[in-house]
Amino acid sequence: MNFIKKLFSPITSTLSYIQNHFKAMIFVLILFLIFAPSSEENLTPTNLVQINLIGPVLDVTEVLEKINKASDNINVKGVLINVNSPGGAVSPSVELAYAIKRLKTKKPVVVYASGTIASGSYYASIWADEIMANPGSMVGSIGVIMQGTDMSELMGKIGIKTQSVQAGKYKNVGTGYRAWKNYEVNELNKVIQGTYDMFTRDVAQARGLDYKKRDLYANAHIFTASQAKKVGLIDSVGVMYDAKERVKKLSGVINPKWNKEDKFDKLMKKLSATTAVVIHTYFPSIVLR
Repeated sequence: MNFIKKLFSPITSTLSYIQNHFKAMIFVLILFLIFAPSSEENLTPTNLVQINLIGPVLDVTEVLEKINKASDNINVKGVLINVNSPGGAVSPSVELAYAIKRLKTKKPVVVYASGTIASGSYYASIWADEIMANPGSMVGSIGVIMQGTDMSELMGKIGIKTQSVQAGKYKNVGTGYRAWKNYEVNELNKVIQGTYDMFTRDVAQARGLDYKKRDLYANAHIFTASQAKKVGLIDSVGVMYDAKERVKKLSGVINPKWNKEDKFDKLMKKLSATTAVVIHTYFPSIVLR
């Protein structure tokens, strides 16, 4: 009996291991099926990269990481930035603009406006080698705004009063529990105008436009793609196919291999965008739009 047990011990041990670790093995198998290359084509290094800037420009950490990776990857010969965004906060828009400016020194960058490229998202795009817009896209809205709410009447009706202690004349600038005073509005205008001057100066420099004539292409004007081309905000009008062909030509790639976005990354991006919108709704700030 002991002899038979020893004889079949390798088989029984294997079966016991499978039984005890069945779930883990199934999980590993699923991961392999998802991430394993399905063909030799998938083993070919990516030489062209598409990066999407979709939704409000608020948290741009992920987009910045992708830009930096594309910049450092010697296999990547050209980058397409697909933009469909109404704009957003000032700082992240500037971060993206200068990240693309650095990327441009290493490899060609084409921005494609697939829907809306306005205010902050346009600011982010100005340093690309070329900007192409879908014929049905909306372009421009180069301006700055800060919004607030005067809830004093509502608070009075429901019996709520506020109190605060602060040092500094302007510490309560932008408060929502009363109407803004004239000196507070002037203080906010100083910040808004300074930001607008920076925005339009960068646009003029990047796009080769006359800063003194900024009212023609800025001043929060909204343009169609063809109108935007006439005032110099974009270089051409086309669709995604044309934008990708343009990247191929500028990069000199003969056999293009574009990156493919992971489905899980797409889901997380949508969740992050939704969360950012909710946060921005309840905690307003100066935005480009």
